[in-house]
Amino acid sequence: MTSSFSNLNLAEPIARAVAEMGYESMTPIQEQAIPIVLQGKDVMGAAQTGTGKTAAFSLPLLQRMMAHENPSTSPARHPVRALVLLPTRELADQVAQQVKLYAKYTNLRSAVVFGGMDMKPQTAELKKGVEVLVATPGRLLDHIEAKNAVLNQVEYVVLDEADRMLDIGFLPDLQRILSYLPKKRITLLFSATFSPEIKRLASSYLQDPVTIEVARSNATASTVEQHFYSVGADDKRRALHQILKTRGIKQAFVFVNSKLGCARLARSLEREGLKTTALHGDKSQDERLKALEAFKKGEVDLLVCTDVAARGLDIKDVPAVFNFDVPFNAEDYVHRIGRTGRAGASGLAVSFVAPSDTRLVADIEKLINAKIEIEPVEFEEDRPRISEQGRINDGRRMYREAEGSEQPDEPGVAAPAPRERREIRETREAREPRERREYAPRRSNAPRDPFFDQPYEPGQPAQEQPAWETAAKSASPRGISANIKPKKKVAALFKTVTEPQT
Repeated sequence: MTSSFSNLNLAEPIARAVAEMGYESMTPIQEQAIPIVLQGKDVMGAAQTGTGKTAAFSLPLLQRMMAHENPSTSPARHPVRALVLLPTRELADQVAQQVKLYAKYTNLRSAVVFGGMDMKPQTAELKKGVEVLVATPGRLLDHIEAKNAVLNQVEYVVLDEADRMLDIGFLPDLQRILSYLPKKRITLLFSATFSPEIKRLASSYLQDPVTIEVARSNATASTVEQHFYSVGADDKRRALHQILKTRGIKQAFVFVNSKLGCARLARSLEREGLKTTALHGDKSQDERLKALEAFKKGEVDLLVCTDVAARGLDIKDVPAVFNFDVPFNAEDYVHRIGRTGRAGASGLAVSFVAPSDTRLVADIEKLINAKIEIEPVEFEEDRPRISEQGRINDGRRMYREAEGSEQPDEPGVAAPAPRERREIRETREAREPRERREYAPRRSNAPRDPFFDQPYEPGQPAQEQPAWETAAKSASPRGISANIKPKKKVAALFKTVTEPQT
């Protein structure tokens, strides 16, 4: 086995690009995978995230495709020969950029297609002809159905982050895509985590694969310092501020479990003076790319994100990762903390554990096969409370307590410290009964009415009937009810004469 890129006998254009990028020594996954791929064998590689899996499959594929390199401008001379499938848009864009850098001195063309963007520019790029196509499954199927992508000459298929690619959500799309490919091909699977179920499922797509595991399956990088702190839901932001301050951390990933929680936390941290941006699935692709670019350039201190950014993103020199929420899927923990401590550098991974996260922590212990010690957090007494700075994460608003009654009465006397003011208030509340404190009526300086000071005098026992009842009774003839309206007298038209009786 070789340990230097100069001993790989790469084509001169590829070797020159690799040298310009500063690559000298190969990582363990590169050292084992590149020679096997150059021999044309299927590979199933498991390596910790951040160890250079992209170069492990890109460089040997480009080397093998140099036999088809040509300067022709005809699209027919540049069919798709290598297909790289990835689970997320950000990862697809990152891998495509790396492939362009490796092949910039060759005539091999590459393109990337993913959702969230207009299909027309992608279609124009595909019509020109590309040898390396990097894609997410959903958008690739759109181009296949629109007859923009022809995959009948594909020789190499790469499934990066294969555990997620073969997950239930991606499996139907993946099966449809593979049905368009030739039966005879080289298939490469690379990921940081492989469960036994995934290995059995992946074996149906590979032919006599060579399994490469440069580290224990599902292991975390030894260069990452991991801490689990027991923190209540309302104290997580306070703990985050304290660790950033005590450790002197300038940049970090902050992972949460929900898109709504991601947006709320980013707004809260921004109000508290930290340069923050959010990255989650509800943002447009343009907004997501701008957020990543700002974080890479150092314009943003904290990147608050969901697991959309947990896989494969390679941002150099990120010193820390915070799990504001413990991930629901234990495998996502390995990918989250893999955003720091990359390429042999040291990193810090901090997880805030709420009382309801006990089962999730147990799942992580089972996955990484290591005992997790949950540490308590001791907050600084003189630090201002987060509740005084605005809205907390669940949407409730807390206001500063009134300080008018706590001001010194005498001029020239300094106001007591916050801790002293709190002790004075607690002492005063302890001396005063609760009922009197809450329900005592306020005293007024207005003069009292003497009428209300007189003793009670009972009224007269005999009560006269109301005038309207008396009038109604007097108007009722021959004992008829007063409520019955008497007939109106009408003049008679004929006068009846009564004859006298004899």
